[in-house]
Amino acid sequence: MNQTSGTSPMPGCLHPSTISGALHRNALRHPDRAAVIQRCTSGSRHELSYRELNESANRFANGLQELGVGRGDIVMVSSGNRGQCLIAYYATLRCAATFTAVAPSLTSREAEVLASATSPKVVLAENWNDEGVKTLGSTADIRLVFTSDAVTSSCGIQTMEEISSIKPEAGPQVAINETDPALIVFTSGTEKFPKPVVIPHRNFMIATTPSWVIDQYILASDIFLLLAPIYTMAGIGTVTNLINVGATAILLPKLETKLVFDVIGSEGVTNTSQTPTFYRRLVKDPAFVEADFSSLRQCHVYGGPIPSEAVNQISAKNAALEWAVYWGQSELTQLGISGTFLSVKQIPDQDLRWIGTPMQAVEIRVVDEDGRDSEIGELLCRSPGIMAGYYRQPDLTAEAVVSGWLHTGDMVRVDEDLNVFFLDRRKDMIKTGGMNVSSAEVEAVLRSHPMVNDAAVVGRPDPEWSEIVYAFVDVADAMSWEEELMRNYCNDQLAPYKRPKIYETVDSLPTDEQGKVSKRELRARLLA
Repeated sequence: MNQTSGTSPMPGCLHPSTISGALHRNALRHPDRAAVIQRCTSGSRHELSYRELNESANRFANGLQELGVGRGDIVMVSSGNRGQCLIAYYATLRCAATFTAVAPSLTSREAEVLASATSPKVVLAENWNDEGVKTLGSTADIRLVFTSDAVTSSCGIQTMEEISSIKPEAGPQVAINETDPALIVFTSGTEKFPKPVVIPHRNFMIATTPSWVIDQYILASDIFLLLAPIYTMAGIGTVTNLINVGATAILLPKLETKLVFDVIGSEGVTNTSQTPTFYRRLVKDPAFVEADFSSLRQCHVYGGPIPSEAVNQISAKNAALEWAVYWGQSELTQLGISGTFLSVKQIPDQDLRWIGTPMQAVEIRVVDEDGRDSEIGELLCRSPGIMAGYYRQPDLTAEAVVSGWLHTGDMVRVDEDLNVFFLDRRKDMIKTGGMNVSSAEVEAVLRSHPMVNDAAVVGRPDPEWSEIVYAFVDVADAMSWEEELMRNYCNDQLAPYKRPKIYETVDSLPTDEQGKVSKRELRARLLA
């Protein structure tokens, strides 16, 4: 058996600990264990063992190296959740290059912004017929495609198979340092433009993966259904941690509840992770009644307050199921704050905004507007998992990380036991009549009424009040909606300055591809 890892020792370190090295070692330890399982709506199933993933990554890495890809280069992948993405990921790292992934649904304008921010040498896409992908490709030296049937013209575009064929199964002999940039992950861009976060190998190997294992967020025995897109920190970060520990990741081409039900039951899924919006959708699907959740060890919730009714309904199917709440940021390499509970009654203070306690590799401070320690204020984090910076944006980096502390922009409450409760994004605080209103607090009140499926609250510019509280309400039944009844309910629950001035009913709230409500889109509607 060839035991060449594809990495050479870094200066001063006999055996550097890298993400690509972790795959190699797990391929030696349990070569036949499933690393990745691809499931599709058609019913097809494709499995990659650790040996196969490792060898495929080596062959593709050799092909990339022959094309001139090496240290300092960026390989950009435009794709949904596909096994080829992971082959490309590990192959990129074995060339000492940096991997980044973007949504295949990008418009030409969005693609131009991301390409301009990173200047990729390689663009690899699942479909070259999309305008956004063509825009990305126009900026790159090398254009690749997964399979030849996903491109209208072969002009200058090669397939993964072509450049991987007849290549040795040992990876390139390239020195990879622990501090080399492994990933560039784009933030959600809720403020203006997505920011390119640079993540070194070291962050995962000494901070994120150990912390996840310590908190038993993942185990080597887990079969994890990945529902977050690979082009997000939640997606590529989770896969990295799973492969680091030798677990199995299941990929789906799209987020469909019926497929989720089928895969959980047929594959014996132990973990999955998604937003509250998804879990609410899950229990409302008629197929939920017959769904088999007996294999689940944990369900993870992130990106919003704990959906108590959905939690109760899912837990009724599996009394041993543990729930895990999680808060993290790309800038922390998916590290942050986590906690577990078996029932809603175990949540501290019965406050559904609870996001847990700091993970092992994270220290926190909560500070007021003057930078003084406070029970309520902005969350600051210090950790070996903090990003290397925003790519080619030193000024933004200096604003985000001050004296070693990452300023998260999130407003929280912390108690003496280090329980942290998420209040709002600082930018989502509504300033009305000189008072600050937490949109998350108002949303929680709206969701607690049986007339409401979901709600999102934003500030609408107003000449008298600066902003007014504007509520978008996804109603449970349009025929039963009574605005006056809702106003009376909010009058009982909220101080006058917190109450929505305007209610707009909607069929559904706009969400991003992780299922988080897109407040940027809602604000744009108000300004249109």
